[in-house]
Amino acid sequence: MDWKYVVVLITVPTDKGLEIADYIVKNKLGACVNVVPEVNSIYWWKGNIERDKESLLVIKTSLQRLERLIKEVKSVHPYTVPEIIALPILGGNEDYLRWIDDSLGL
Repeated sequence: MDWKYVVVLITVPTDKGLEIADYIVKNKLGACVNVVPEVNSIYWWKGNIERDKESLLVIKTSLQRLERLIKEVKSVHPYTVPEIIALPILGGNEDYLRWIDDSLGL
């Protein structure tokens, strides 16, 4: 099955969530960004288990924009190694999927 849309998950410091979400939408890197204000993250970093409160960005975009999204978010993200992962959208409301294209100018 071919797919052309992705959901991208990005964790950010809680005070940067809205700023980075605005950047993504204004630059047409994503059609929509949901900002989950606070998640508890537990992860390995430099040999230690770390615990932080972060915001989670959930971005709906096209596969065509993914590479640019990753590059540009890395340029404005404060983390050394930001979490930016993409999951394919295998199906959904066709009207919504067309709206993604329209919103991104595709």
